[in-house]
Amino acid sequence: MDKSTLLGLIIGFGAILLGQAWEGGSLLALLSVPAFVIVVGGTIGAVLLQTPLVVVRRSIAQLSWLFTPPKLELEQSIQKILSWSHASRHEGLLGLENQILDEPDPFVQKGLTLLVDGAEASKIREMLDIEMVMQREVQLDAAKTYEAMGGYSPTIGIIGAVLGLIQAMNYLSEPDLLGVGIATAFVATIYGVGFANLLYLPIANKMRYHIYSIVNYQELMVEGLVAVAHGENPRNIELRLRAFLEQ
Repeated sequence: MDKSTLLGLIIGFGAILLGQAWEGGSLLALLSVPAFVIVVGGTIGAVLLQTPLVVVRRSIAQLSWLFTPPKLELEQSIQKILSWSHASRHEGLLGLENQILDEPDPFVQKGLTLLVDGAEASKIREMLDIEMVMQREVQLDAAKTYEAMGGYSPTIGIIGAVLGLIQAMNYLSEPDLLGVGIATAFVATIYGVGFANLLYLPIANKMRYHIYSIVNYQELMVEGLVAVAHGENPRNIELRLRAFLEQ
C-alpha cells in the first residue's frame, strides 16, 4: 500500500480543519450539502461532457493505483533478462519458448514471442516501442481526466458562491441571516479550490508518476530483449540495465 497517499489526505484536510478550529471557527460551518452538490456535480458533469465514457471508466479503475501502485520489480526483471541471455547463448533463442507462457506481463510476452520467432533486433524494438507509446497515451488519458477536474472545480466553486450570494441578497433587511448566507456561499469556493488542489491535481500527478514508472520498466525490458537478440555478453547487459534502477 502507498502510505504517502493516506498520509497526504490526512495532513492536507486535517491542516484545514485544524486551522479552522484554531481560529475559533466552527467545523460545521464548512459543511454545506448544496455547495458540495454544485461543485462536485458540476465538475463531474463538465468532465463527462469533454471525456468519452471509456476514458472515464479507465480513470476510475486507475484510481486504485493511489493505494496499490503497479508492482514493478526492476531488480528481478534484470535477473530474468540475464537468465534469458544465458539460456539463449547455450540453447539458442528457441530455448526461451517455454518462458513465454510463464511470463505474466503481456508486453514482455509479446517481446519474448518476437525474440523466439527470430525477429530482428530493430524490429523487436520498433514494435515494442509502438506498444509502449500506445499504452502510455491510454494511461495518460486517465490522468488527464483528473487534471481536467482540477481545472473546472475552482471555477464551478465560484459559480456556487455567486448562486449563494444571490440567495443571501434576499436577507438584506435581516443582517444576522445575511451574514450566515454570505458565509455559506463562500463554502462553495472553498470546496472548489480545496478539491482541486488537495484531490484532483495531486491524483493526476501521482498517476503520471506511476505511468512513467511503468514506462521506465518497459524501456528496461525492451533494452534487455534487444540485447538478448543481439547475443550480447550477459555482463554487458547487466551493466547497461542497472542504469534504469537510478531513474
